[in-house]
Amino acid sequence: MLKKTLLSAAIAMTVATGAQAADVSEEIIQQSFYPYANGAPTFEGLQAGMTINQGNVEQFKDVLDPGMYRFIKNGDTEIKVGATTSFDLHPSYVEATRKYSGDVALGAGHGEISPTVAGRPFPAEPSTDDPRAGEKLAWNYKYGYNWGDSAAIAPFYWTMRDMESGKKERVLKFNFHFLNFTHRTSQEPYPKIEPNPSELFRGIYAQVLEPFDVKNTQLLIHRFEDDTKVDNAYLYLGFQRRVRRLSSGQTTDAFLGTDVMIEDFEGYNGRISDMKWNYQGTRYMLMPFFNHNELALDAETHQDDDGYQVVAFGGKGGCFPNITWQLRKVYEVDSVPVDENHPISKRTHFMDAQTFTIPRTVVYDRKGDMWKNWVIGQAHPDHHLPVNKGTGVSIDDAFTMIDIQANHCTTGQFKGIVDPEMSPVDKFSVQNMRASGN
Repeated sequence: MLKKTLLSAAIAMTVATGAQAADVSEEIIQQSFYPYANGAPTFEGLQAGMTINQGNVEQFKDVLDPGMYRFIKNGDTEIKVGATTSFDLHPSYVEATRKYSGDVALGAGHGEISPTVAGRPFPAEPSTDDPRAGEKLAWNYKYGYNWGDSAAIAPFYWTMRDMESGKKERVLKFNFHFLNFTHRTSQEPYPKIEPNPSELFRGIYAQVLEPFDVKNTQLLIHRFEDDTKVDNAYLYLGFQRRVRRLSSGQTTDAFLGTDVMIEDFEGYNGRISDMKWNYQGTRYMLMPFFNHNELALDAETHQDDDGYQVVAFGGKGGCFPNITWQLRKVYEVDSVPVDENHPISKRTHFMDAQTFTIPRTVVYDRKGDMWKNWVIGQAHPDHHLPVNKGTGVSIDDAFTMIDIQANHCTTGQFKGIVDPEMSPVDKFSVQNMRASGN
């Protein structure tokens, strides 16, 4: 406790003595980070503890996204409603927003932004009268607090399933690691790691542990502070024992035969400049937020030695996480690829207004038909692993990517850990890929 107190004090001092922009008003801060301070949203007939199924789904169509409405109406799944709870982000991130975001502005070109230090760049409420409101929300996501300054998912299970038969076709076991090089607020050093000669913003590193035929396959992504620069992405194939650079087009291929693209990671894993961002409005809708420790968890598969149990799955084909859904404030944003050869026509993202995670995304094919549905369940850090308590990180805790045209899904079961020692800087290097593959 003393260590955490001293760390928080040091962060506050760093923020207070660093480069300071015009202060953001307290009204904007409260509205952006504490949307439920004056009470939870309501919808007629909707109550915590109830179940939405085929029998009553029409009554609640207005608080469901089109994908979940379709699944429930078809009888593929039903969802249990939980009480709306506040997922407060770490105070250091809120304080950074208060101190550094007042003067942030978009650049003249697409994917350009004025220099930023840390925090939420555009905390004010979006407006449909602002033609670049969607772009501002996308920057809030990029510089958001998803996984905090660094975290790991170890282990991480991906299961490919036939949605009709429910057959588990293949299970991949990974370790995933995330590290922010800049825009840091809660883990030393802050606000950035130095030296950083390539001027990286973020690193993502993944290593396959099982099965044997793809063991030691590794993925490394370097995202630059300058969003107009193309990511550096590398793949290490264990059977070839060499690192090769990925072309930008390969980020939209099926990753290791799953239903997930590299570009899909975390809701959207690409540059702001790769998409045109269109804000469609603010709404209240049911979103996959819950307390992990209060769920009926999977006691049969993937149980760790420490007793940790992952989220269980059910519904058609075992493609739906058994979680609760909360009525929450959401920004609806369409992202349309700039590249006309992109395999999709658009994604509709439902961004959580408090955390700026993207727990729901509906993907449309090039003809404009609904193709895939992406659900990323969010667990409260104070009701998860003890190490995550007090981190302010909305924990990615279960996912499903459902290809409705192929009647197929890939599900994910997580053990998310917010521990900086698990994601050191040297893990995010090509040299580490070679060393880990030998």
